[in-house]
Amino acid sequence: MTNRVAVIGAGPSGLAQLRAFQSAKDKGAKIPEIVCFEKQSDWGGLWNYSWRTGVDEYGNQCHGSMYRYLWSNGPKEGLEFADYTFEEHFGKAIASFPPRAVLFDYIKGRVEKAGVRNMIRFSTIVRDVRALASGGFEVTTRDEVADLDTTEFFDKVIVATGHFSVPNVPEYPGFDQFSGRILHAHDFRDAREFSSKNLLILGTSYSAEDIGSQCWKYGAKSITVAHRTAPMGYDWPTNWKEVPKLDRVEGSTAHFIDGTSTDVDAIILCTGYKHHFPFLPDDLRLKTTNRLATTDLYKGVVWTKNPNVFYLGMQDQWYTFNMFDAQAWWVRDCIMDRIVLPTPKAMIQDVVDRVAAEDTISDDYGCY
Repeated sequence: MTNRVAVIGAGPSGLAQLRAFQSAKDKGAKIPEIVCFEKQSDWGGLWNYSWRTGVDEYGNQCHGSMYRYLWSNGPKEGLEFADYTFEEHFGKAIASFPPRAVLFDYIKGRVEKAGVRNMIRFSTIVRDVRALASGGFEVTTRDEVADLDTTEFFDKVIVATGHFSVPNVPEYPGFDQFSGRILHAHDFRDAREFSSKNLLILGTSYSAEDIGSQCWKYGAKSITVAHRTAPMGYDWPTNWKEVPKLDRVEGSTAHFIDGTSTDVDAIILCTGYKHHFPFLPDDLRLKTTNRLATTDLYKGVVWTKNPNVFYLGMQDQWYTFNMFDAQAWWVRDCIMDRIVLPTPKAMIQDVVDRVAAEDTISDDYGCY
């Protein structure tokens, strides 16, 4: 029998897991002891906005990538929880594209109603997880407020720390001599900083589109977006242009591989994030790219090298909150022996098949 389960992270994925177990308990099921460790002082993960960048008050890397004036770039209808609607939370219909604070309030509303906060140890960072030869895991954590390390035993471990908090930071020739500001999207907080500035953005995914639009809205003088493969191709304003890959920077001039150049005051790297789990040893640590068919995860959640370890939300995220719920409910049922896992060989083959299927998809629309 599973007696204790460690959940690492109290963002949307981790909170979905707590809600899944609480739902089973409310229906009369006996559930394990659930202990959730959250490095921040409040729940919400990336939606827990902070002005801090770089390191937090305890010297740990800041988790948050949220910026002040973010609005949802996907309709709320694609995010809504099956058991807790936006209308139930707000008491009325709201617009499809809400701002950051509204979504954060909605996320909190469900778990406040569920009463799962007592499962979480806040301001507690997981330092080390070790699989024991006798079974189970030794988990070492640090209570940052008390400045105290604790080692405990758990039967199962669920990693719900997300993969949009450790930035991928490339370097180009001339960065070390650039006279302006260089930052990753992870450290972007307020578009007003770039008012009247000529801005260069590297990347063409969601962050590049969102941050570029924010800076344009708040008065950036010009926006230049450099792409490695293809431009976003939208009908941009006259002071917004897309150019091929950056080649180098000389002083304040950015040079691109097509021979063109432009003077810029700041460079924002919208260059993605890394799956990063410094608290896990190699035998438990996920190593994958940002894709739909994640490496070494059966059904996208079970670590094939040790099926007592689960990962939530590690996929390229076309959907978020409701996908986390589907994963969390499935993991709960697996831990509670309602779902029986196949043989290790079958789980490994499932991963191989899923990766192969994704590799045959010709474009984004095929993912549906």
